[in-house]
Amino acid sequence: MTTERFDETHMAAAIELAWGGLGRVEPNPMVGCLLVRDGRVIGRGYHEVYGQGHAEVNALADCAEAGQDPRGATAYVTLEPCCHQGKTPPCADALIAAGITRVVVAVVDPFEQVAGGGIERLRSAGIEVVTGVAVDAATEQLAAYLKRVRTGRPWVIAKWAMSIDGRIATASGQSQWITGASARREVHALRGRVDAIAVGMGTVVADDPLLTARPSGPRTLHRIIFAQTRVPALDRQLIQTATESPVWLIAGPQLSEADLRPLIDQGVDIVRCESVDPAAMIDEGLQRLGSKENPAGQPLTNLMIEGGGKLLGSFAAAGQIDECHVYIGGKLIGGQSAPGPVGDPGFAELTQSPSFQINQIDSFDNDVRIVYRRQN
Repeated sequence: MTTERFDETHMAAAIELAWGGLGRVEPNPMVGCLLVRDGRVIGRGYHEVYGQGHAEVNALADCAEAGQDPRGATAYVTLEPCCHQGKTPPCADALIAAGITRVVVAVVDPFEQVAGGGIERLRSAGIEVVTGVAVDAATEQLAAYLKRVRTGRPWVIAKWAMSIDGRIATASGQSQWITGASARREVHALRGRVDAIAVGMGTVVADDPLLTARPSGPRTLHRIIFAQTRVPALDRQLIQTATESPVWLIAGPQLSEADLRPLIDQGVDIVRCESVDPAAMIDEGLQRLGSKENPAGQPLTNLMIEGGGKLLGSFAAAGQIDECHVYIGGKLIGGQSAPGPVGDPGFAELTQSPSFQINQIDSFDNDVRIVYRRQN
């Protein structure tokens, strides 16, 4: 086996390890690490929980527990080792102290406190560093983190359930349930691993959603309402449970302090936007959510949009849908006035429309889920 193929094989294993941190490490990235010496894996680790040991440190600990000496080993890391003191010490220093002689990296970290600094520190210590191994697969895995670091905005997942003929409700507004119980359990699993779920006022009025994950996931789930010109009634489930699980209202400039005060009194946090245009308001809201200037005090990495059509239309117009989870139930609804998933303003020309590629297809009983990712 060539060195190049050997590196790719072990990096693929490190990428697979990294998935163990999904939904548990954000706003940090998922990272996996493999330690290999004389062709044999002597340590495995991944970033398991936000604020705790990174992948490299966990791999070294695994190595020690197995009674193995990491000196002279190669470390395969899916993201450049950090070189700054955060909630944990620098991983580059840990690799140097352990006597690692070669480090293979998939993706160079664009985070401003790293950005090549980890690689430079390793090389300054006389360690051979190779970058770009299995970079496409690792970049796909790290897509949400990379978008937030590079653009300051969270990764946006648009989710909807529709009939075979593309309707999300009947003409009279009935939508429960287009898909079956198994598909709905998968939706709750997705809710459990994202930072936030957002809906528009139309969905709040029509469906009175609770927007919780059942069972709850490892993260604090922030429930977000985009409100341009009207606010929820105080009897809505989201408002009634705001003190139990965070509810944020992304408020347009047309809403007054008098409109918002009753919601604040119920425990709702307000994120003010200055933009009147819906697409511009979406972009402004995402900038706030992706920064520390939000009620949580730390950036959100993943945001799921659950409706309705008007909100999805505004996100599409703003160019801020990164991934679509489309659930197709085995029903025909029909009717010219039955709504589709994405509303106005739409795109007048196909050349203006964003393109997505199939990332994954799953089936649940009589339903199908297709996951699309936006093409760059």
